[in-house]
Amino acid sequence: MLVLLRGVLLNLGLEETIKWSSPVYMYQGKNLVGLGAFKNYVGLWFFQGATLKDASKFLINAQEGKTTAMRQWRFSSINEIHVSYVIAYVQEAIQNQHEGKVILPKKNVKPLLIPKELAKILQDDAQLLKHFEELSMFQKREFCAYISEAKRDSTKLARISKIVPMILESKGLNDAYR
Repeated sequence: MLVLLRGVLLNLGLEETIKWSSPVYMYQGKNLVGLGAFKNYVGLWFFQGATLKDASKFLINAQEGKTTAMRQWRFSSINEIHVSYVIAYVQEAIQNQHEGKVILPKKNVKPLLIPKELAKILQDDAQLLKHFEELSMFQKREFCAYISEAKRDSTKLARISKIVPMILESKGLNDAYR
């Protein structure tokens, strides 16, 4: 089954490489299709499989809740491999890649938790708040973590005194080291 599927993929002009210890077939430098053997089946996985029409309903999401774009096609025997369907799906994937149809992963956006000591200072100083809001989310999180990690109130206040001039200058906590 692996030899048959590999031959089909190579005949379609895809570039073969090894990634994650498995053969991956690329089109224009982008991962298109992967090939793998498992205990009970051989699988083709389409990295952007959710963009395929899948009228025949061959594709499944093997990691429901984890992946949004990837879809897998499983074959339990060589008799299940219909080369014409495989070619059609791969050609559609190539066309989608050529057209730029991609599903990007969702970013895990955590809310910014501003320590109450910093929130009070920001609330009392409009200029400081304006500069704080202009910082990147990374810089804001860095400042908030720096204050939150302190155990004693006196340490938190000392750290706030240290970062206020940095915020006013639109500098991040560790910008000097980057």
